[in-house]
Amino acid sequence: MANVNVTVRMDEGMKRQADELFSDLGMTLSGAITVFVRQALREQAIPFQIGRNMPNRDTLEAIEEVKRLKGDPNKKTYDSFDEILREVENDV
Repeated sequence: MANVNVTVRMDEGMKRQADELFSDLGMTLSGAITVFVRQALREQAIPFQIGRNMPNRDTLEAIEEVKRLKGDPNKKTYDSFDEILREVENDV
């Protein structure tokens, strides 16, 4: 199959960062774009979630921990921060 040229416009700084990243990963920016397109064709979709303010993994884990704790009927609760401090001082 014959190759064709595709022109992509992007910010110069973004291109420099992408070149550095993909070089570290052992590929070119062109190769990375080809990987993206192949994956998109395989999945028949954008191969990653696109959204606003997507929380990172640590934040998602913290959210899940809060949900788990809120659902635990045996967890100790406090009415104020002062109450927590008094308990901590008594434990020391």
